[in-house]
Amino acid sequence: MSDTSDWREEGGHALLTATTEQDFFTVLSRLARDLGFEYCAYGRRSPLPISNPKVYMVNNYSPEWQQRYQKENYVAIDPTVAHAVKSVQPLVWTNELFQASPAFWEDARAHGLKAGWAQSSFDPSGAASLLTLARSNEMLSSTELRRNAADMAWLVQCAHQGMANLIAKRQSQEQSVILTNREIEVLRWTADGKTSSEVGEIMCISERTVNFHVNNSVEKLGAANKTACVAKALMLRLL
Repeated sequence: MSDTSDWREEGGHALLTATTEQDFFTVLSRLARDLGFEYCAYGRRSPLPISNPKVYMVNNYSPEWQQRYQKENYVAIDPTVAHAVKSVQPLVWTNELFQASPAFWEDARAHGLKAGWAQSSFDPSGAASLLTLARSNEMLSSTELRRNAADMAWLVQCAHQGMANLIAKRQSQEQSVILTNREIEVLRWTADGKTSSEVGEIMCISERTVNFHVNNSVEKLGAANKTACVAKALMLRLL
């Protein structure tokens, strides 16, 4: 690998300016290979819709393993996924890690996945992502981990931001939503559990005016009702 600063600059620019998911993953998998990993998997869960968050997943595992993973619903017992939900600490694949799911670990190794590393990332919007780097040969040594730890952690964050940029472009209409100061204040009090009548008293306006601002916000955000409107506004960091 070339000088790490040049590698990061070139790779980061390519990830952050990718215009399609395919281009994004082509760059990501190339950077993973530079770090010594033949396999790369990336997953991202958006915060909306709250009841059924949008999930984006891509990897270059063998088709046989992808089908096997889905058929056996391994995501339900995958310890790297369970870890990613509650921690951003990097995780190295070990026999101890998979001791509660030995059949899954044996199956993964049979499909050429013998060594791996994973780390998750979260952002203020509530989006979460997980980057997994894997290979079919030697295990990760402590020396290798120390040498590449900074670059691997950098790749996690850069991948997360790169995908966020892609999604932001697709959601330009949502990102351009502008709430008035009155609408923001009404929704903030509503988020605190105040009724329209209570919000009216606090803001010294009529209950009808409060509902007017709420209905405007609901329409602007394309929400189903007041509750959904407040949740969406919070997720979009409009309040």
